Amino acid sequence: MKGSRSLDIDEKHLSTIEEFSLFSDLLDSNGLVDENVLEKLRLNVRALLDGTGGNAALIRLCQDVLFHPNMKAFGLHQLILLYIDWEKKKLDDLKDEIETEAEV
Repeated sequence: MKGSRSLDIDEKHLSTIEEFSLFSDLLDSNGLVDENVLEKLRLNVRALLDGTGGNAALIRLCQDVLFHPNMKAFGLHQLILLYIDWEKKKLDDLKDEIETEAEV
């Protein structure tokens, strides 16, 4: 498709987002993801990098995803949706594991 872009997101990227709570308090009350939200995220990550002394996983997330030339507001929106689905799947897997252990 003309104008389409894609990024490969793996489990490590999502884990890094979770570890640093990168999406916490990111969106305004309107819930819209625009270029300003992407810039806010990038500024937050830069501050974290300065404060952590360069965490390798965070640097990898920046290189592969957040500061990638193809990352735009729409891509961030899709990443947030992917992250939410990933979190739900983790919770469902944990519930299944607990139920399985309870049956044994």
